[in-house]
Amino acid sequence: MDKQDKNLSSNVSRIFDAELTEAEFKKLSAFIQSNYGIKMPPEKKIMLQSRLQKRLRTLEMNSYAEYIDYVFGKTGNQEIIMMMDVVSTNKTDFFREPGHFAFLVDKVLPEYYKNNKSKLFKVWSAGCSSGEEPYTLAMVLSEFATQNPGFDYMIFGTDLSTHVLQKAKAAIYEDKRVEVVPMEYKRKYLLKSKDSDKHLVRIVPELRRRLKLKRLNFMDNDYAVAETFDVIFCRNVLIYFDRQNQENVITKLCRNLHPDGFFFLGHSESIAGINVPLKHIQPTVYRKSQTNVTHE
Repeated sequence: MDKQDKNLSSNVSRIFDAELTEAEFKKLSAFIQSNYGIKMPPEKKIMLQSRLQKRLRTLEMNSYAEYIDYVFGKTGNQEIIMMMDVVSTNKTDFFREPGHFAFLVDKVLPEYYKNNKSKLFKVWSAGCSSGEEPYTLAMVLSEFATQNPGFDYMIFGTDLSTHVLQKAKAAIYEDKRVEVVPMEYKRKYLLKSKDSDKHLVRIVPELRRRLKLKRLNFMDNDYAVAETFDVIFCRNVLIYFDRQNQENVITKLCRNLHPDGFFFLGHSESIAGINVPLKHIQPTVYRKSQTNVTHE
C-alpha cells in the first residue's frame, strides 16, 4: 500500500470512528427542528450520526465538529440542503394506503365531474418523495379521464429533499417497486428498459408531463404556491412534526385548498387536538370547512 492509499485508509477509519457528541447533536437537532420541523429527540442521535457520515465521507472531513463549522459557516448554505437530503425520511410506495385511491375514484371524482366537468382537476402531493404517490395519482386520474370525456387534471408534487425530487423527475423505478401496480396499469403507463438486465421501468411521458415538481420547506411562512387545489395528499409526513407545527403546516396547506376540497392524511397520523379548517369525513380523510375546528 503506497502513502496515498495509507492516508485514504486512515482518513476513512477516522470518519467511521468519529462520534457525534451530545452538544453537537443538540446544536444540529435544534436547528433541524426549528428550521425544518423534523423532530430530533435524543433517541435519534445514532440515526443522525449514521446519516451524516455520508456527508463527512463526501467532504473528506474527520469530525462532526468540522462538519458543523462548515454547515453554519458563511459558505454552508448549499450544504444545508445536502444535509437535509440525508436527514429527511422518504419512505414511499406505489398505491400505498389503497383505500385513499378507492375513495378518490368512488366519491371525490364523480362528484367533481358532475359539478365541474370543464375545470382542471388539481391535486397536490405534499411530501411527494421519489414520485410513487403522484404517479399513482396520475394513473388513477388518467383512467378516470378515459371514461369521462372532458375531464382533465394536473398534479403538483413538493418535497424538502432535492435528491428525491430528482428521482421523481426521472420517473425510473426498479421492477420490484412496481410489483403492486395493477397489470393493466403496467401495460399502459410503464415502459420497460431496453436493457433487460437492468430490471427498470419508466413512467410514460404522458404522465410525466402531468407532474410539476418543486422543493418546499413546510416551515416556510409563505409557500409561494399560486394554484388552488381540489385535493391535497399530505400522508406520512406530519408524523415527524410536533403538534404545533402540524397545526401550522395543515393551516398553511389549506390556504391552497378549494372550499370543500379534500385533504388526505396517512394512516398513522391524526389531527386530534389541533385547530384546523378541516371536518372529518372518514378515518384519515377530511374536507375543508369555512371555519377552524378543534378536533377531539
